[in-house]
Amino acid sequence: MKKSSFVEPAVLLNAFAMTLTLPLTAQYVYRRIWEGTGNYTFASGSNVSECEQNKSNPIFAFREEVQKKVSLFSLQVELSGLIPGLLSTFMLLSSSDNHGRKFPMVLSSLGSLGSSVWLCVLSYFDLPLQLLMASTFIGALFGNYTTFWGACFAYIVDRHKEYKRRIIRIAVLDFVLGVTTGLTGLASGYFIRELGFVWSYFIVAVVLMVNLTYISFFLSDPIKESSSQIVTLSCSESIKDLFYRTYMLFKNGSSKRRALLCLLICTIVVYFFVIMGMSPIFTLYELASPLCWNEVYIGYGSALGSVSFLSSFLGIWLFSYCLEDIYIAFIGIFTTMLGMVLAAFTRTTLMMFLVRIPFFFTIMPLSVLRSMLSKVVHSTEQGALFACIAFLETLGGITATSAYNGIYSATVAWYPGFIFLLSAGLLVLPVISLW
Repeated sequence: MKKSSFVEPAVLLNAFAMTLTLPLTAQYVYRRIWEGTGNYTFASGSNVSECEQNKSNPIFAFREEVQKKVSLFSLQVELSGLIPGLLSTFMLLSSSDNHGRKFPMVLSSLGSLGSSVWLCVLSYFDLPLQLLMASTFIGALFGNYTTFWGACFAYIVDRHKEYKRRIIRIAVLDFVLGVTTGLTGLASGYFIRELGFVWSYFIVAVVLMVNLTYISFFLSDPIKESSSQIVTLSCSESIKDLFYRTYMLFKNGSSKRRALLCLLICTIVVYFFVIMGMSPIFTLYELASPLCWNEVYIGYGSALGSVSFLSSFLGIWLFSYCLEDIYIAFIGIFTTMLGMVLAAFTRTTLMMFLVRIPFFFTIMPLSVLRSMLSKVVHSTEQGALFACIAFLETLGGITATSAYNGIYSATVAWYPGFIFLLSAGLLVLPVISLW
């Protein structure tokens, strides 16, 4: 049976599971901590998106206390997956140069499936919230979403040797991500309202099982197809080989190539740090005063934010005809900076929706920088390259989420919008690096 060379269905199913899991978990934690902190009833199902703004009212102080507790708990959850996530991401993607791109996809999907089943059990039996850390640990041990995306991008690079087709295909992946995450984000609030957390997590588990079946039995593997023989190495030799190939990635070539690699990797990691750090903070910011969005409004905001995947794809497709890659990256970074500054001063529901518009090109720098990096190294080094990027993105993502939750917890009572201004300031660093 001839197998498919389209990785997009796997990306679509994985993106659906990820996009539904993140707001589900964030709101589940928020409700559990709300109910465990005091005697106030959590208002669910209301269409009102405003709340008490009088600082002398006890409910105002109670909301701030809940925000701090949620931020600190999220910090602990992210840290629980730091070490296993770093090790598994690096080893799985590096070894994919020899063992195929499907291997990290399958293991990552297995980890996500195990996490979803555990979350389903956790919410059904109302188990202690601290057990959520076990879900994060399991997912990270098998390779998290960063591992999955890294394998998918390496898969595309293997399939397309021509740079122009490669950057368009990578942009298509971001387009699929955008459409899927947008529709899923839009529906996430209705999932919670109509089905509850248990059945929503169950649906995620079913989708991941379908994805695992597609990858295992219907998706081809360009590495194994092009390899005439597979060299079997011992465990210790395999680990040494992984580090050696990563070392050679920077040693091979001229000093100009090494400098270019370091600058591009630095740029993408810092930018990824800011984007990943801000993602969960948006939900907390929307749940807090003066917005106090319910699950449906959060779904609308998530859907509007996900339009950036679609608009970034269109932006790359149009700008690539008249601009060099580096200028496309600049456009994405500067518009994201503008969005961060506007978000810091947003106080109404309408403005919070409008402030998503400057974020429409947020994904462009990530797609363009990955394509620029893939052009710098040889085809046999793509796995090591994306392993290095995914390793640093995993480290940066977990560090960013931890740092942002800690900073937001410390500044929410003083000025909730401070974290957005800080993000705009941090985005100056990738601008300098690119320049």
